Amino acid sequence: MQFTGFPKEGLEFLDQILINNSKEWLDEHRDEYEKLIVEPNKRYVEEMGEHLQILVPSINAVPKINKSLFKIYRDARYHPLDPIKTRIGIIFWQGGGHRMQSSSFYMHYDAQEVFVATGIRNFKPDLLSAYRAYIKNERRREELHEILESLKLKGYSIPEPHYKRLPQGFNKDDKYSYLAKYKAMYMFITYCPDSEFCSEKVIDKNFKYYEEMLPLQEWVYALTLTV
Repeated sequence: MQFTGFPKEGLEFLDQILINNSKEWLDEHRDEYEKLIVEPNKRYVEEMGEHLQILVPSINAVPKINKSLFKIYRDARYHPLDPIKTRIGIIFWQGGGHRMQSSSFYMHYDAQEVFVATGIRNFKPDLLSAYRAYIKNERRREELHEILESLKLKGYSIPEPHYKRLPQGFNKDDKYSYLAKYKAMYMFITYCPDSEFCSEKVIDKNFKYYEEMLPLQEWVYALTLTV
């Protein structure tokens, strides 16, 4: 079926989870969950995947849970009081590695906010080590700095550095040394889910964001090839 937008009723359904956060409640409303959340998300992955292939022919767009779609359940060991997620995550990743350690185009949404991002949102130890080694090359860290500054001018944001101090091997007098304080590398933009989000127009809107952030996606992808 053709993607026609994320239904407003789906956003209302996510709000209901806030006050009915239990596996039992979701089981009772399984049909609504499938109709209002899962099926529109699958169609979005299929449609956006075709668009993203223009930018990255090898992009992974797989409309399945634990692939481009994130599961709705949290780990009950750590979230016994709120086992159901109240925001929906969707990811398109490049490469054959784990989707969360691959350069990606990402989105999550709830009834209040849409979050659109490109890059990797958390470096595990091996990738963090590779990142630090990668930016010891002056050309690479200068290139990354310029990409970030260019995207900031277009309205995109970068998270705060994870570390307060520079790791060993970086010179505080180097103007690009601040990059070593990051434990992730991505940029993002947020907006409120409106009538456009609930229509097919969200495809063009989000694709424009991904297209503008493509230089960062390409830089991060080159990094992942060194691991």
